[in-house]
Amino acid sequence: MELKIMPLGAFATNSFLVFMPETEELFVIDPAAEADVIVAEAKKFPFKTARLLLTHAHIDHISAAGKVAKALNISKVELAPGDHDMYMSKENALEPYFPPADDLPEVSDFDKISNCTVISLPGHTRGGSGFLFDDGKEKFLIVGDTLFAGSIGRTDLYGGDYAQLMRSITGKLLVLPDDLTVYPGHGGETTIGFEKKHNPYLN
Repeated sequence: MELKIMPLGAFATNSFLVFMPETEELFVIDPAAEADVIVAEAKKFPFKTARLLLTHAHIDHISAAGKVAKALNISKVELAPGDHDMYMSKENALEPYFPPADDLPEVSDFDKISNCTVISLPGHTRGGSGFLFDDGKEKFLIVGDTLFAGSIGRTDLYGGDYAQLMRSITGKLLVLPDDLTVYPGHGGETTIGFEKKHNPYLN
């Protein structure tokens, strides 16, 4: 696997490219903003097919989805059903930084993903999801805004639920191996073990 991380947009939202050489698949995850940057980096990989995955539907994670999908010949985005309504809503905006997204591609639930397990992580939003990639040589987890280095996702926005978020983190993330690398939706990487020991919200 090859991983490219791009902090983009007004809130430095992490957008990800995951390339699978064996299947020649490219996964675009959370196309936050600056579609031209995402597309230029994507075209550096010798992929045959590209797919667009979303950890959740907040506008700062989907703003560039339409332009990226069109440029890379992607017909739909894949997103947990709990966030489909927010994805399609014109009220999903953070003016003036992120107006409602235009020309969004069709949305569907997740299809099978090569070397990846989708983990349901409701709490930050109703349809929050994580992507645990493991090709037998390398393993890492992309968690969106569920967990951060030293913090957790906010729950005061539409679809947020603090008790549910904590159940997702403690019941689905902290049970994973301590040395597993975690890539949040904002900020730097961390590990499960580090968060167990040092995250003030989890102690």
